[in-house]
Amino acid sequence: MSRVYLDWNATAPVRDEARTAMIAALDVVGNPSSVHGEGRAAKSLVEKARGQVAAAFGADGADVIFVSSATEAAALALAGRGFVGAEVEHDAVGAWADPVLAVDCNGAVTVTDPARTALQLANSETGVVQVLPQGLAVVDATQAFGKIPVAFNWLECEMALISAHKLGGPKGIGALVLKRGTELAAQLKGGGQEMGRRAGTENVPGIAGFGAAATAAAAELDRGDWARVEEIRNILESTIAASAKETIFVGKAATRLPNTSCFAVPGWKGETQVMQMDLAGFAISAGSACSSGKVRASKVLTAMGYDEAIAQCAIRVSIGPTTSVEDVTRFAEAWLKAYKRHCERAA
Repeated sequence: MSRVYLDWNATAPVRDEARTAMIAALDVVGNPSSVHGEGRAAKSLVEKARGQVAAAFGADGADVIFVSSATEAAALALAGRGFVGAEVEHDAVGAWADPVLAVDCNGAVTVTDPARTALQLANSETGVVQVLPQGLAVVDATQAFGKIPVAFNWLECEMALISAHKLGGPKGIGALVLKRGTELAAQLKGGGQEMGRRAGTENVPGIAGFGAAATAAAAELDRGDWARVEEIRNILESTIAASAKETIFVGKAATRLPNTSCFAVPGWKGETQVMQMDLAGFAISAGSACSSGKVRASKVLTAMGYDEAIAQCAIRVSIGPTTSVEDVTRFAEAWLKAYKRHCERAA
């Protein structure tokens, strides 16, 4: 039987629209900085995609700076500027923001000084969606963009981070979106590309794919496709909860992304579940991560007040518009079989 991909928050499958746009862009030979016809053709693709991303992200009138990833966007926005954040932030933000802000048991962050704060809109592990105060310096919209309605102009922040591969575009391309007039010094120097904020020849195929994916993602939201995704996620959770009553569903009392389920069974390590499900034909993620050969509890869950023993037992299932009820039903059946074996061994 074919494998089932349930790890959309790690990376979404590439959309047909993005693939088509990238293949077409590969045939455009020019450098976007060249003034001849071939260069202007490449520049036209970049600017078309910039407009597509801006429109999909509700960033009309803002600057969209293409970079290699949301991680690079975070470094460009945050490095050396003394921002604060919380332990639930992605490591790309946590590398530059002092994690001093309080987090409650539902994953909500208390912001004390918005103008000095970097805050995620949605958490990649738990799916918890933050209520954002006005005037934030930086919003990490990487996981939210394409899954829930969001517009940069609604956020009233100075900068936002987004990435193509989370919404069905290619890996290796992201963007920093800035309120027009925001002063920002380039970290990569050597050319005047991207309005002088990011030197280096543009990744034209990646940018074209990003633009096409952003347009397609916006259309999905307009059609209500993600409401169906939430229904399927809820079927998964109710099926598991009915037969594995000790299961802890993280963030369930909070507003969450419609596609994300993070849950834990005490005493059953997350990495063990990931391996068992992989062998059964399902791709999921663990709430714990490996670093230098050592398994660590999820810092997101420990920040929410879960002890390390529970945090090490969490897994994340994340789905998308092409996920079917049959997909999650098959997963639930396989997971519950493994759960039964776990309970028998633990008895």
